[in-house]
Amino acid sequence: MCGIVGIVGKSPVNQSLYDGLTVLQHRGQDAAGIMTIDNGELNLRKANGLVRDVFHTRHMKRLTGNMGIGHCRYPTAGSSSSAEAQPFYVNSPFGIAFAHNGNLTNAHELKENLFRTARRHMNTTSDSEVLLNILAHEIQQIPDLDIAPQQMFDVVAKVHKQIRGAYAVVAAIIGQGIVAFRDPNGIRPLALGKRTTELGDEFMVASESVALDAVGFQFIRDVAPGEAIYITEAGELHTKQCFEAPTHTPCIFEFVYFARPDSFIDGVSVYASRVNMGRKLGEKIKREWADLDIDVVIPIPETSMDVALQIANTLQLPYRQGFVKNRYIGRTFIMPGQTMRKKSVRRKLNAISSEFKGKNVLLVDDSIVRGTTSGQIIEMARESGAKKVYFASAAPEIRFPNVYGIDMPSANELIAYGREIEQISDLIRADGLIFQDLTDLVEAVREENTAIEQFETSVFDGNYVTADIDQSYLERIDMARGEQSRKAPVLQAELTNLDIHNLDS
Repeated sequence: MCGIVGIVGKSPVNQSLYDGLTVLQHRGQDAAGIMTIDNGELNLRKANGLVRDVFHTRHMKRLTGNMGIGHCRYPTAGSSSSAEAQPFYVNSPFGIAFAHNGNLTNAHELKENLFRTARRHMNTTSDSEVLLNILAHEIQQIPDLDIAPQQMFDVVAKVHKQIRGAYAVVAAIIGQGIVAFRDPNGIRPLALGKRTTELGDEFMVASESVALDAVGFQFIRDVAPGEAIYITEAGELHTKQCFEAPTHTPCIFEFVYFARPDSFIDGVSVYASRVNMGRKLGEKIKREWADLDIDVVIPIPETSMDVALQIANTLQLPYRQGFVKNRYIGRTFIMPGQTMRKKSVRRKLNAISSEFKGKNVLLVDDSIVRGTTSGQIIEMARESGAKKVYFASAAPEIRFPNVYGIDMPSANELIAYGREIEQISDLIRADGLIFQDLTDLVEAVREENTAIEQFETSVFDGNYVTADIDQSYLERIDMARGEQSRKAPVLQAELTNLDIHNLDS
């Protein structure tokens, strides 16, 4: 998962791009980059690390210009190479800088076809570079030196026809403007905002509405699935639907885990959806665990806090903060490498022993992916004196690989893969384990926007909305993660407790 921003302004945009990226930092902590355009000159700074560490005063001074894009990266194929930090750039046609959130499911075929038909070489293994070169190749076919809005929309329509998967894209074209578009299924989010200044109107696109809020842009609306936004260098806004039959199937994991609670995505308050998740899970616990002697409800910071509070209210039980979080440790779910994730858990959380000692506690988390984090946290609760430790997940069991931009592609790494709930509970050493039902999760989000008829829920049910995923594809992605990732294991974790995931930044 990554964060993208793009601004066409009337004054320098470097600080606004930086501020936008800082509030999207939860979407990717591996690398960050900003590119601006000033009088036909491209200025670029990108590197591995957090936004605050990548950009120093000397870099910001060089990022001049009233138009630019930014990106914070989360590696989806196990790689954290600085060569894959974005924005990417190609010098022809015009000069294009490019940032992408998501994952293409046919990138391998596209890469081969680009070399055969357009003689375009890919310098990285990133599907984002493939997408950039497809976009550049289609723009190259425009005969004019000035791109008209309709010509740009025709380009995006041709791109849509070639690529499959999940993508929210922003690209800055020297001398032309910024184009942004969203995949025809609307899997990855993209928001449009406007800011009125004395010099005129400025426009911004970003992965989440919170980035617009942070820099004083007014949220206009979400970019529709398949739609393109074209903002000329002069600041003129043009929009058009560029796909014949788009559907709206946003990724439900955005609401469970990835998005900030103060964001609105596709008309849904992320905060409100999590409150709904807590209410529904609390009702399930009340039905199925009525005989359990739970003394206190304790969230695992931070994504699950709103869920846990609502569970406590539903069960009429005390709600307590039992863990203190070190906010200077990265988000464990998006750290590259299982070893790094496992080492970071105890450095990230510390238990308040008085909240556990002699009590039967219900721990609440947003989800369980590999299980390592969950197992280690349960162990911490026991070491702090808990008599019994029950565990509740705001999401259903994650049993299938994700192929749309979330770093959980190998089924063998998932603790729920091929296991029943009792087996999972034994592995993480819980006294009881309960998961949210998928129907309840979907309804919890739909309550905030009933116009959404379907969500992308493949990690729970194995139904991939792009209808192009088979076993050979999953095996190819598994190989891309490297031998170390493939062998880091659920089986070995049965001895040491397994997983990464949640623990928000």
